[in-house]
Amino acid sequence: MSLSDLFGGDPVVSGQQVRIEPTQQRSTARLSGLLDAAAVVVDEVGFDRITTAMVAERAGASIGTVYRYYPDRVAVLQALRERAVLRFRQRVVEQLRTSGPENWWDAVDCAVTAFVDLYRSEPGFRIVHFADRERTPISGSEDLESGYFARQLAGVLAEEFGLHGGPELIFRLEVTVEMADSILSRAFHSDPNGDERFIAECRRVMRDYLVGYYGPVAASV
Repeated sequence: MSLSDLFGGDPVVSGQQVRIEPTQQRSTARLSGLLDAAAVVVDEVGFDRITTAMVAERAGASIGTVYRYYPDRVAVLQALRERAVLRFRQRVVEQLRTSGPENWWDAVDCAVTAFVDLYRSEPGFRIVHFADRERTPISGSEDLESGYFARQLAGVLAEEFGLHGGPELIFRLEVTVEMADSILSRAFHSDPNGDERFIAECRRVMRDYLVGYYGPVAASV
């Protein structure tokens, strides 16, 4: 599996919940602008209080423009989450390519670095937790969930670093992703730059858990 296989789709996406698929460049730019506006509003008021009217006002668009693409606020938030998850995967691929990991832990750690970097720099990135708050699956977006990412990452770790692949590796990576998601969410709960203690502990917990199954980290050959 190549690194690009970790990640599919354009990181600036229209979203599964969009009413009309834009076919012209102007429509695509408008759609991206709506999601940019939604991201800013999410940071200002949280995704529990956001409304389509707020998105329209921040985007300098009419409420009708928002409803042309999205039927309601939940659809806007789901599309924004979709974009955030895809941008995270793209950042993981970039980290892997630029850092040149020497072992499987270095590769996993790239995902932590990517997540932390986006939390600090990507407006509205906290939307990645929207599905958790809603307690409902996002229709048609199975590839946005932790299990999908775990499967893709497992393929890279098996091929590039010789970890024994298959269902057990996928399961353990999914557990690792869930642990990291929870701890890093806590790290950024009240600190926009992230509490370094929680970030460091996240790395330690993830590494210790995986080392318990796959042994000490060794450089790849």
